[in-house]
Amino acid sequence: MPQAKPSFEPEPLEGAEPLRFPLRVAAIDVGSNAFRFVAAEFSTPDRYVELSAERVPVRLGRSAFLTGELSPSAIDKTVAGFRRFRREIDRLGIDHVRAVATSAVRESRNGADLVRRVENETGLALHLISGTEEARLVWMSVKQRIDFGDSKWMLVDLGGGSVEISLVDRSGIMWSESHRMGSVRLLEELTSADDAPAHFANLLAEYAATLRIPHASKHWTPVELIATGGNIEELARLAGQSRADDVRGITRAQLGMAIEEFSRLSYSQRIGRLGLREDRADVILPAAIVYDRVAELAGAERILVPGVGVKEGVLLDLVDELTSGAGFGRLERIVRDGALTLGRRYLFDEDHGRHVASLAVSLFDQLAELHGLAPRDRRILLAGAMLHDIGQHISYAKHHKHSLYLILHSEIPGIAPDELPLVALVARYHRRAEPRESHFLFRDMDSEDRLRVEKLAALLRIADSLDREHLQRVHSIDARVHEHRLELRLERKGRLLLEQWALRKKGKLFARIFGLDPYVTFDLAGSA
Repeated sequence: MPQAKPSFEPEPLEGAEPLRFPLRVAAIDVGSNAFRFVAAEFSTPDRYVELSAERVPVRLGRSAFLTGELSPSAIDKTVAGFRRFRREIDRLGIDHVRAVATSAVRESRNGADLVRRVENETGLALHLISGTEEARLVWMSVKQRIDFGDSKWMLVDLGGGSVEISLVDRSGIMWSESHRMGSVRLLEELTSADDAPAHFANLLAEYAATLRIPHASKHWTPVELIATGGNIEELARLAGQSRADDVRGITRAQLGMAIEEFSRLSYSQRIGRLGLREDRADVILPAAIVYDRVAELAGAERILVPGVGVKEGVLLDLVDELTSGAGFGRLERIVRDGALTLGRRYLFDEDHGRHVASLAVSLFDQLAELHGLAPRDRRILLAGAMLHDIGQHISYAKHHKHSLYLILHSEIPGIAPDELPLVALVARYHRRAEPRESHFLFRDMDSEDRLRVEKLAALLRIADSLDREHLQRVHSIDARVHEHRLELRLERKGRLLLEQWALRKKGKLFARIFGLDPYVTFDLAGSA
């Protein structure tokens, strides 16, 4: 059985009319330790009341992380839960539902079986999302509970299969990384039948000590640490923390005391003495140790616990799509924000990346009849243009090849996994050699995808040449097609001698692909 491939949100209908409030929606989050359902009625884009909520304790990660496959019984229980959710959705008269699955289903060889059964037996589409997309959804939910102000915050979301660590502010995610260090995964991979709780705790602590945060994070100092996930909510409750505006808190000292207590108690004692659920009592120790490690890395003595997570983010994201009327523009915003997050991880020249991306998509729009590409190609160009120089984080020499490698082995929300090679190649071909059949990745593509890469790279080369000095002197482009030439009328500041020289070199790919020689004129206003 082929491994399930991550599927991202379906393409919105271009020109679809936005829906109006009040609006009822539902979200399903299929995690590694349990899956959750929530239905809500929204009165505004960020205000809603819950109509129904349920948590189903099916541990998909138990077999997934040990054998690489979901167990048949876990699949059956999950599908049964979806049938129950379907009845509740119909009872509430809800037409708009989004279901997502994370690491356990995403990594399983037979994850596609679960996806197929859910759709066949309930009519609900189950989308597999990446760790980067998880982080984005959690950020959406957290910013509704916590006022970020003008500061930066560390955000950690711990699930059963992975932990996502991000640096965020009110505008978005500065950087984000996903690590395979979830509570269920640690429990299944590290525990053995004869392990005493204290010995297991020591092993967990040593393993968690290998967790690192990106070097790029040293350039920003977060104000405080925010944590999400069922385990941190339970830890805050056990610490006796009261709620303030739906946000709890727990100090690192309290977290340390909880780890000591869990290390002394057996599984049955945690249930009997602490009142923990059976599916929480075994994973709460691994979770507490990971949270403590992240707090250590962040230099935080206190952790805020807003009590929201992926499912709330899914609700907010779905309502944003249904009511914004942005259609394809909304997906491009997601791609842009994801590319910025990735670029910031590698300390890229953000002003240059943003400017080249803006010029590239402007050319894409103006030359639509010439290139004949689809809206999804605009998003590929946007991401490739934004990230074309991130390889300089490794070395300026051959940085175009380093950019390809970094993009290929990353995740960008809104870009499907099978589209990442196109983004990587578009970025790779912003300089030096033109595409060749012998080149890595390019050689494995069919003729249609090869032509897509060539057309997009040709547009990127023009855009990049017009910011050769990284000074953003070209304010806008007016592209006009003549018989054998492409006229680029520029609104600019300065003489652009280096840019014109770069265009003569980089414009050759465009001339070969489209049969038009690009050249610059300065008919629009500008100062010399």
